[in-house]
Amino acid sequence: MRIVATGLIFWALAISSFGQKNTTPTPYFPPAHTWAQKTPAELGLNPSKLAEAIAFAKASESKNPRSMEQSHYQTFGKEPYGFAIGPFNDRGDQTGIIVYKGYIVAQWGEPNRCDITHSVTKSFLSTVVGLAVDKGLIRSVNDTVAGYVPPIELYGQPVQRPAEEFGKPELLNLFDTPHNRRITWDHMLRQTSDWEGTLWGKPDWADRPDADASKWLTRPRNAPGAVYEYNDVRVNALALAATSVWRKPLPQVLKEKIMDEIGASNTWRWTGYRNAWIVLDGQPVQSVSGGGHWGGGMFINAYDMARFGLLTLHRGRWNGKQLLSEQWVKQATTPTTAQPTYGYMNWFLNTDRKPLPNAPANVYYHVGNGTNIVYVDPDHELVMVVRWIENSSLDGIVKRVLEAFPR
Repeated sequence: MRIVATGLIFWALAISSFGQKNTTPTPYFPPAHTWAQKTPAELGLNPSKLAEAIAFAKASESKNPRSMEQSHYQTFGKEPYGFAIGPFNDRGDQTGIIVYKGYIVAQWGEPNRCDITHSVTKSFLSTVVGLAVDKGLIRSVNDTVAGYVPPIELYGQPVQRPAEEFGKPELLNLFDTPHNRRITWDHMLRQTSDWEGTLWGKPDWADRPDADASKWLTRPRNAPGAVYEYNDVRVNALALAATSVWRKPLPQVLKEKIMDEIGASNTWRWTGYRNAWIVLDGQPVQSVSGGGHWGGGMFINAYDMARFGLLTLHRGRWNGKQLLSEQWVKQATTPTTAQPTYGYMNWFLNTDRKPLPNAPANVYYHVGNGTNIVYVDPDHELVMVVRWIENSSLDGIVKRVLEAFPR
């Protein structure tokens, strides 16, 4: 990524025979391979306050191990069936980028480094679902998913099935139970589906399991839409359903429709699990994961994360082209009834300013374990990427950055 320093820009004025007219400055969108940088002072921000914010972020680096594999086995790896099935990579330094009015005004750490971004991956997943809705491949998010997903053949099955497999299903049916047949795309996107089943060797109950083990296999199912539960097995079921709809790997959809259009680098990789392969149109296709819960997910640099944040700041529009419908962004930022601080995955909302008391109420953010965050603040035309910071310090970094803005 080449960073270009620019001086003051004087916007052209529209002049007509009726006199001089004011015009709104054209928003700046960074082209591919470069991103213009301005000093905080050039854009009216307080440099010393931003410096204090950066120092705070660096001092608040995550205390978890830099080895993502070790970090996994100290946390989620302790759950039932918690063994890793996707790749990990050691992470880099505490890192950040601050983008104001489209320009980079501050950066630190290793913004070019491709690190795992954990559940920020879910925001990319919900985006490719949104693209399917915009294209008409999904007629409505209120449709049940079952009608869109036929039985799926797993790749790499034995040619001759052993006798003990006789009579057992040969194809994967994601939504073929009375409960699952009632689930809509909206339920899956809002993590209120209570989808039941096992996918890629992970039972739904084993992800963040109930403290009472007697309920793991016996509890009654909640009606779809009634209860919010953050669950990566269900997220991965959504990813497989979306793969079936697109009939191609989701990373290809994201690259063509979003990442290439916003000038992202060619270094990001969206990976899945080593056992998450299906047969699709005669070809082996990997169904990617929605996060790094058992390894895998999106490996991406901070610049590309910031570009995605800038796209969402502009309601799906990039340099005059609507890549993702504004209606989809509106839906993604509409609170989930069962969890008012959540929209579509992984658009977290600042409803009633409860999660981030020092931020405006209309702020939203894409966030994943680590902590990795893409903070989007429409009131301040601000996008901020912060990686590998303690989750408890998120409001503190927001507070300090906003103190740099004129009162």
